[in-house]
Amino acid sequence: MKLKTIQHLAHLITIATAGRKIIQGSAKTLNKFQAASKPHHHQTHILGTTALDHSFPRTFPGGNTGIGKATALDLARRGARVILACRDRERGESAVYDIRRVSVGHLLDLASFKSVRAFAAAFLRSEPRLDILINNAGEIWGRGTAAFDGLNLAFQVNHLSHFLLTHLLLERMKQCAPSRVVVVASSGHRWGKIDFQDIHKPVDGQSPGVQSYRNSKLANMLYTRELANRLEGTNVTCYAVHPGLVNTELFRHMSIWLKPLFWLFFRDTTSGAQTSIYCATEEGIEKYSGRYFANCRLHDPKPHARDDAVAKKLWEVSERMVGLAN
Repeated sequence: MKLKTIQHLAHLITIATAGRKIIQGSAKTLNKFQAASKPHHHQTHILGTTALDHSFPRTFPGGNTGIGKATALDLARRGARVILACRDRERGESAVYDIRRVSVGHLLDLASFKSVRAFAAAFLRSEPRLDILINNAGEIWGRGTAAFDGLNLAFQVNHLSHFLLTHLLLERMKQCAPSRVVVVASSGHRWGKIDFQDIHKPVDGQSPGVQSYRNSKLANMLYTRELANRLEGTNVTCYAVHPGLVNTELFRHMSIWLKPLFWLFFRDTTSGAQTSIYCATEEGIEKYSGRYFANCRLHDPKPHARDDAVAKKLWEVSERMVGLAN
């Protein structure tokens, strides 16, 4: 699978990206995408989400720093056209200056379904292709209410808004197939729970907030599994990835006595971006659509992340929550 034009990295969400192995080329994948493109299209179009820290809404730590920026830099170097979707245009433009080949996209706030819909509509009007969608943005602490929709912050930012965005862009991806969706999940899914009675409800306190994050990462895993089932025969594939523990700005509010642990044991952002890049570009992994990757390798998640009945129900519940159900 080759990146035709990494043009839509507008959704680079920077939680932790896995992979100690540095991916060198995937030139074949890029060439394959290009071969499938029409003659006047020369690039693979990639859309990625940036990491949004809604607990501290004045900051924007994903598009211009961290794993999101590392992923965008790598894909741009491969000849992709990258679009950053940001809450803060000024900081987004700073990242664009560094990445050079990036075009600033429209503003996007994953804490608002209205913003997601507006972004998707603007994107579809302005961009003729979407070959790769990287759902990489994330809320790690999970405390508080999503400002505009009254839902659990981590569940909305990490799952529901990406669910909605992918749905709104999926028809364009089918038209541009072969295409891929990469969902940045986490090994934290192993401690997650799906309780349909309260998974969407806001929480207070650090411990409930961390659990909300874990629940949302389990939702990422189950969503990717069900999405793959529904995409069979479309030549659009999807993958869930664990980025590993990465020292990004999402952790800058951690207690100061924990900071040395980050320097000693956490990966840098370049290493953290590798599994997302791998699943976006590696040729021959199409048969693993819906599966889970870590360290650029296929892994089996915990059994509760492979429950097809729960995955199907989560899809139906998510449709109702984002306003897609009839």
